[in-house]
Amino acid sequence: MEVEAFLTAEEEQQIIEAIIKAENHTSGEIRVHLEKAVDKDPIQRAEEVFFYLGMDGTQNQNGILFYVAVDDHRFAIIGDKGIDTVVPDDFWDSIRDEVINEFKSEKYASGLIKGILHAGEKLKEFFPVDDADLNELPDSISKNH
Repeated sequence: MEVEAFLTAEEEQQIIEAIIKAENHTSGEIRVHLEKAVDKDPIQRAEEVFFYLGMDGTQNQNGILFYVAVDDHRFAIIGDKGIDTVVPDDFWDSIRDEVINEFKSEKYASGLIKGILHAGEKLKEFFPVDDADLNELPDSISKNH
């Protein structure tokens, strides 16, 4: 499947709206990255993409990346060290499981939206938004073909 065919334009817009909604309550930054295939462990690749996208440069080290290798049906979610030090041990697994559960039914947009909103809810506990908060990263979906 081509990366462009993974989500419809409407689904992409719904995901961007979920990112905006999630980030309205937290200083955390959420990105989604899609690519065709991965030739290594998806978490390793997600870490590379995380740095490539400059997600390690947020003020509070509170970026989260949802990574999907479309053809390989591989998914990873990772966060910066500011998040890792404060969230409960099951934080990443619970979001990953929620997303994958939807993916198994080929509900890709729904899975990403649920995961993004769940992450946003948790992030607001640890990184609440304040008046000085800036949107440090684009809300758009990044893609490699």
